Amino acid sequence: MKTAQAGTLESMDCLVTASAAERGKGIFITMEGANIARFRDSILKTAKATLLELGIKDVVLSIQFNGANDVVLKARVEAAARTLMGGEE
Repeated sequence: MKTAQAGTLESMDCLVTASAAERGKGIFITMEGANIARFRDSILKTAKATLLELGIKDVVLSIQFNGANDVVLKARVEAAARTLMGGEE
């Protein structure tokens, strides 16, 4: 299975792993981290919006969240997704 990562496990960052999903399976996101319960909805909204902006409809994302703000999260999701898809289109 093809995968790509972006980010770190440092404080105020996140590690995003993107894996290819079968066509038609949709977006599936798992999350880990100390503040997931508090920021779950915001993280999901940012991650999904970023993927949809890139035209990605089928992917599995794993987010290890360590306090990243929305800008950092968006950048990490975009970097992992673009790497998975073979670079910028």
